[in-house]
Amino acid sequence: MSHEMLTDLYEFSMANGYFQTFNHDKQARFDIFYRKAPDEDSFVVAAGLLQIVQEVKNWHFSKEDIDYLRSLHKFSDGFLNYLAQAKNECTIKAMPEGTPLLPQEPVISVSGPIMEVQLLETLVLNIFNHQSLIATKSWQISSVAKGKAIMEFGARRAQGPDAATYGARAAVIGGCTSTSNVLAGQKFHLPVAGTMAHAWVESFPDELSAFRAWAKVYPDTASLLVDTYDVVKSGVPNAIKVFKELRTQGHKPLGIRIDSGDITQLAKKARKMLDDAGLPEVKITASNSLDAHIVKSLLNEGAPLDNFGIGERLITSSSSPVLSGVYKMSAIEDHGKWTPKIKISNSREKITLPGNKQVYRLYRKDQPKHAFADVIALADENLGQQITAINSDINATDDEIQISNFTAKPLLSEVLNKDKAANIETDTFAIQKHAKEKIAELPDATKRLVNPDRYPVYLTKKLADLQKQLIKEYRG
Repeated sequence: MSHEMLTDLYEFSMANGYFQTFNHDKQARFDIFYRKAPDEDSFVVAAGLLQIVQEVKNWHFSKEDIDYLRSLHKFSDGFLNYLAQAKNECTIKAMPEGTPLLPQEPVISVSGPIMEVQLLETLVLNIFNHQSLIATKSWQISSVAKGKAIMEFGARRAQGPDAATYGARAAVIGGCTSTSNVLAGQKFHLPVAGTMAHAWVESFPDELSAFRAWAKVYPDTASLLVDTYDVVKSGVPNAIKVFKELRTQGHKPLGIRIDSGDITQLAKKARKMLDDAGLPEVKITASNSLDAHIVKSLLNEGAPLDNFGIGERLITSSSSPVLSGVYKMSAIEDHGKWTPKIKISNSREKITLPGNKQVYRLYRKDQPKHAFADVIALADENLGQQITAINSDINATDDEIQISNFTAKPLLSEVLNKDKAANIETDTFAIQKHAKEKIAELPDATKRLVNPDRYPVYLTKKLADLQKQLIKEYRG
């Protein structure tokens, strides 16, 4: 499905107004950023860039699109004729997918003809907000799983096919090892995983017959759902019988899954029964409305679990289902000169950062793998060996500090221009590896699930002064 029309009406209304007011090649720049992380986290795992680049690169309107817009009787013929011929003329700078992103930092910057960058707002926000939300939720769960595999099981609970499929990819970026979604597996080359549902067991006269039939069809990948009737009294004993039969036939038993009840106690009993039966290699998977806090609790209680299947609370991020990323103008071109722009509010946190910017992650020279702060600067600035930095947190007590003895790594790079896309990473597990490495560089205190410490984000004095200047000018 083409997504050029996935935008809000006011975007078309403004673009039509721009067409009739400005030169048609007038340029603008918009930044995507967020102000507050979901679940009171300190950062967000960036995701969605691959789809954004693909969508913007191929951006155009079909005859059917133009006919529909014409039927609304809201837009000029000249504007509709312009859209009928329009192709992507935009440039995108972005952080790589998997990068831990802090509040106020531009993760994506879109520059191009003002009509086009305006029309892209809803689409790119939709992609970034959803996929980054799911990647972040997946990181939360993976971070407490102590290296246990997390399988994404949420397709049936997702808010539509796209949310299920791209959400599965985002979940793997955040740390999941596989997905149950076959379309996502096909589209993004992800491992697919899954066993049986209760319906399989219910389809047979008894549980043992169901397990034996499954093992006959899948002798080398037999993972049995043991809670249809009673985990301890029938499920695990019947699984043991089938696993022993498989072993005598030269096959290796795989595992059981528990989907209800007191999982800690059931898993402990199941583990003892399996071990006593000489089946220590059989894995135990837990599912059933799990999230990061439940996974952490299960493992802290000593539940002998090897894998987790997590569905609705991952794919919908049900505890905090919205990432409120925004798309704000930061500069506009006027007679060949770029002029910084700002949005002012009575709420200090809603005042935007003007101009063309770069984000730097700072590392101590003697600790090159330990990040200690980020700095947002104007793109043409040279940080030098020492900088005067202004804290972006309006509640911080250290409003202005001096920073020295650091190495600065820029996070934004060009990934698309009107001619071609850069070679951005498409391998989902390579992106996951990048995410793990970059999250590992952050201080441990910022990665707590409860009451994490704030990772500091600073503005250069030049950027902070520009913001103050524009506030003063516009408030007049």
